[in-house]
Amino acid sequence: MKTFATISAVVALSAIAHLAQAEGASRLDKIRETGTITLGHPETSVPFAYLDGNQKPVGYTVEICEEVVKHIKTAMNLPSLQVRYNPTTSATRIPLLANGTIDLECGNTTNKIDRHKFVAFAPTTFVAQVVLLARKDGGVDVNDPSSFRGKAIAAQAGGQTFKRISQINAEGNYGIQIIGAKDTGETFLMVQTGRAAGSANDDGLAYGSVASSKNPDDFVIGTKSLEMAPYGIMEPKDDPAFKKVVDEAVLDLIKSGKVAAIYEKYFNSPIPPHHINLKYPMSDALKRALAHPTDSGDPAVYE
Repeated sequence: MKTFATISAVVALSAIAHLAQAEGASRLDKIRETGTITLGHPETSVPFAYLDGNQKPVGYTVEICEEVVKHIKTAMNLPSLQVRYNPTTSATRIPLLANGTIDLECGNTTNKIDRHKFVAFAPTTFVAQVVLLARKDGGVDVNDPSSFRGKAIAAQAGGQTFKRISQINAEGNYGIQIIGAKDTGETFLMVQTGRAAGSANDDGLAYGSVASSKNPDDFVIGTKSLEMAPYGIMEPKDDPAFKKVVDEAVLDLIKSGKVAAIYEKYFNSPIPPHHINLKYPMSDALKRALAHPTDSGDPAVYE
């Protein structure tokens, strides 16, 4: 398992400068020149990244990113650093990061090995399990994909859950119609309105959707994991200087206990804007990931 070691801000800054010089232009150069950093975020991924009552981006990963920004400001010795926010979807997040529109993506993106061709990831800060969700009166078993035979399942278009449920459907020859949705909110809405018999989603998002609904008791969430999915803040590819300072910030937050405190805030406490409580204790997989930080995209590392 790959681990990371933190170093002092002075040494880090020296290393960052050396890397930037060796590798060419870095996002750090742009940040220094403009005095701004842009965080990409989904708008309906409760509790990771969503909008509060004032339409401000909040959430577990958003807050971790905001703490990372403070670290960057200090490490670069900047007098000020303005944070801008840019909405993303599963279809736009990688292109927006690659073309420089956003500098970090702060949501619920799975660290997949095949994505390393396009982006990099900070150390893992959440370990999700892909599960099925349905209405209790839907006549399906959320722990048995075959019970959805001939029915429809919604999943985020372009996301790993879409790929995984499509793979399960093909392997079992279930004849399930996989409907692509733009985000978590639309995925859940399809189940609410009966357009889909169920949805495939990561467990944290599933619990957030149900807890946010008007009638949480109308829904059931599967307990059978269809796949392990580590989340990490998404970073630009081939920018070692920027990755170094971001990763060190995340490691400091993990080792100081700040990440665990932010987890409690968003998973086991009332959260804005409607003061829902997911009551979702930290999993053993996430505890292991925080005890032994890694940016691995191999699901087996988290088992």
